Amino acid sequence: MARTGGRARTAAAPALSSLDFALDRGSPVPLYYQLARQLEAAIEHGVLAPGDLLGNEVDLSVRLGLSRPTVRQAIQSLVDKGLLVRRRGVGTQVVHSQVKRPLELSSLYDDLEEAGQGPTTQVVRHEAVPASCDVAAALGVAEGSEVTVLERLRCTHGQPVALLCNYLPASVVDLDAARLESTGLYRIMRAAGITLHSARQRVSARAATAREAARLDEEEGAALLTMERTAYDDTGRAVEFGTHLYRASRYTFDFQLLVRP
Repeated sequence: MARTGGRARTAAAPALSSLDFALDRGSPVPLYYQLARQLEAAIEHGVLAPGDLLGNEVDLSVRLGLSRPTVRQAIQSLVDKGLLVRRRGVGTQVVHSQVKRPLELSSLYDDLEEAGQGPTTQVVRHEAVPASCDVAAALGVAEGSEVTVLERLRCTHGQPVALLCNYLPASVVDLDAARLESTGLYRIMRAAGITLHSARQRVSARAATAREAARLDEEEGAALLTMERTAYDDTGRAVEFGTHLYRASRYTFDFQLLVRP
């Protein structure tokens, strides 16, 4: 496997010039695809951040010893995915990385942190409210009984990814805004001795309302992924009911399907 590229930084694209690319010229995998995957990985792990410039195709092709069409094809594949954008007078620029999340019982905060996405949280709402009919049914409590509602805006690299609304039975765990802004809800639960065991989850999609669009930096009517989840502890008690909204342009579920024997 031939390694190309150095650590010298340039004024045109300092972030990109710090990367080492490993291109296997003897592999049946096309070179454009190898380059595209390595650029995508750098974006996903925050090595290339939103706003970083890639420089022009000619310089990159010379540096890597690749043809210009090969470099152009690699860049275009990431433009098509929404990870890069070509701006006239500016050049090719990183837009954002798409959040890829496994389809399992996990915290969005933990998944983002593990992927090197640098998650941050803004607590929009945190108060006690009477349980509505739907919330009461999900949590197994009496309608009108007190539950805690949390609404949080989750961001990566300063850009909003998800608007999270969670309902918890009032006695499950003590919460404060400072902890909620510094870590994930499931991590707080685990620290309080709650063992999350399973969940029922439904994923769908709909258009963003004006309020949701303003929160998520989208246009009104933009496609949003929705997730409704009820999580249970190891005693079978419902400990959390969540209704979450995700920017479809920045978020996917990633899972493996097995053939039934």
